[in-house]
Amino acid sequence: MVKAATKAEAIFTRAPAAHVIDKTTDDGIFEKPGRAKPGHELLRVSTGRAVVIVPVLQRSHANDGVRDSPGAAVVTHSPDDRLTEATGLAEAIDLEIADARVVGITTPRPSTLFGKGKVEELRLLVEETGAGLVIVDHAITPVQQSNLEKAWNAKVLDRTGLILEIFGRRARTREGRLQVELAHLTYQKGRLVRAWTHLERQRGGGGFLGGPGEAQLELDRRILETRIESIKRELAQVVKTRELHRAGRRKVPYPIVAIVGYTNAGKSTLFNLVTGAAVLAKDQVFATLDPTMREVKLRSGRRIILSDTVGFISSLPTMLVAAFRATLEEVIEADLILHVRDISHPETDAQAADVEGVLSDLGVDTVPAHSHILEVWNKIDLLSPVTREEATNMSRFQERRPALVSAITGDGIPELLDAIDTRLGASDAVLDVTLPAHDGRLLAWVHENTDVLTRTTDEVTGALRLTLRTTPENKARLEAQLRKSTDNR
Repeated sequence: MVKAATKAEAIFTRAPAAHVIDKTTDDGIFEKPGRAKPGHELLRVSTGRAVVIVPVLQRSHANDGVRDSPGAAVVTHSPDDRLTEATGLAEAIDLEIADARVVGITTPRPSTLFGKGKVEELRLLVEETGAGLVIVDHAITPVQQSNLEKAWNAKVLDRTGLILEIFGRRARTREGRLQVELAHLTYQKGRLVRAWTHLERQRGGGGFLGGPGEAQLELDRRILETRIESIKRELAQVVKTRELHRAGRRKVPYPIVAIVGYTNAGKSTLFNLVTGAAVLAKDQVFATLDPTMREVKLRSGRRIILSDTVGFISSLPTMLVAAFRATLEEVIEADLILHVRDISHPETDAQAADVEGVLSDLGVDTVPAHSHILEVWNKIDLLSPVTREEATNMSRFQERRPALVSAITGDGIPELLDAIDTRLGASDAVLDVTLPAHDGRLLAWVHENTDVLTRTTDEVTGALRLTLRTTPENKARLEAQLRKSTDNR
């Protein structure tokens, strides 16, 4: 199995006919030229420089840049925002951006996506900048990728390939790495024909018999499928383990509160502030891939498990959603979902639509009237006083009544925690109880596990009269301890 995995990894690095490769970097992107056979061009030595191109379909703006998902609302991202995001994705794997531009397309070409004149114009740009990599922020077919690589004499990555590269770098846990590898292999399997076009010249059979080229292609496809099945079996075991952990938590039981949101919306920063954890939080896309969970105690005494998850993004590849389903099951089964939005971002509405599209695909009900989603409008510290006041006024008329916070300054965090407590506390009980003056232990337990609303002291007996709010579980425990305290008088 180890040998098969090594072979499958080697497939990633093979190049089309115009490229002869003898080595790749650890990231699988940059390729160095080897000795070319006659008629074969050498691939330019990569200097880590990349050109970023954002195609804009001028005839169909309605769907341009929007996540291709049944659950996604039709909310477009502007070309400028797409360019900024694509550049951020490239910089996330430490590429030097030699040039970045929006390119209009009237009619997509099946062979190259771009028209003939535009392909030549971009070839000159790639040659002038000395870039060894061109990132096309759009889905491109294996044929288009092969033709563009030949035309530009540079490696070409589409949006899916770039996101896979980022995920490959960021995954830290065994589960995360397995999920990324599964998505990568699934993506690569459909591109084997492109990778092995140079073997067509090796055909030697006649009739229905193929030559060594076909045999090699089938061999590599079988190796990939074998590895894919192996990963699926390993992930199935991971899912079972995760289910056991969830079953254990249900016995406690602590409600699960999952944090979701567009990438770089500030989810991990918020998670760290609330839990005191040290999860990686950077101004960078996909800084978090592996889920992290921490216990948090709310003012009512309720304990919750807060879960930080992978960020979503527009045009998130379907294979990644499928691969990360085991991780995202924490979201599916959460008692409450915090949808963190970067309210200072000019495309915040489009980003929110992308996130809700992914949630809908996962089977989460996103209809405000009966969903268990609490919107968190983050980064209010970046708003001007006037804009911040407008956002505050707007939030009062939103059906979900979002919480306005700053995960950097801490503004609005107490109100957010109270909102979480209220949403989870729909079945909470408000009790009037009297505690014996001598039972300090019980009083300490009450303050530790309930939200004490009022407190008075009986001047004659010294007993404490409390009005408190508590969960059904703690109500039962309190009543049992009150009976025990009374019996011990």
